[in-house]
Amino acid sequence: QLQLAESGGGLVRPGGSLRLSCTASGSTLDDYTIGWFRQAPGKEREGVACIASTDGSTFHADVMKGRFTISRDNAKSTVYLQMKELKFEDTAVYICAASKTAAQDMCMMLMSDYRGQGTQVTVSS
Repeated sequence: QLQLAESGGGLVRPGGSLRLSCTASGSTLDDYTIGWFRQAPGKEREGVACIASTDGSTFHADVMKGRFTISRDNAKSTVYLQMKELKFEDTAVYICAASKTAAQDMCMMLMSDYRGQGTQVTVSS
């Protein structure tokens, strides 16, 4: 069974950068679309970015486009979320997920077969 573990979260000032990692174990990432969701206090969960397993095509939510970039290294069983120009409103728990759906569908409909525990990102001055 696929297990996902996030890392790289922390406290960062507005305008700063972080790189989140999602590492898989128990199975290979190759067969899955991997995505990042986020959950902020009092807000609904939202899809951040997703990347397909087949051709590496990506989907990024509009509010993050240009600031967040998802990538994957199947050889390392790891998916990354590079975040820059962070804003207060990016504060949330970031959750790595896996599914066998298209990247856009996964992100827009929050579809997942497996999810990690999440990593906290706090943007604060």
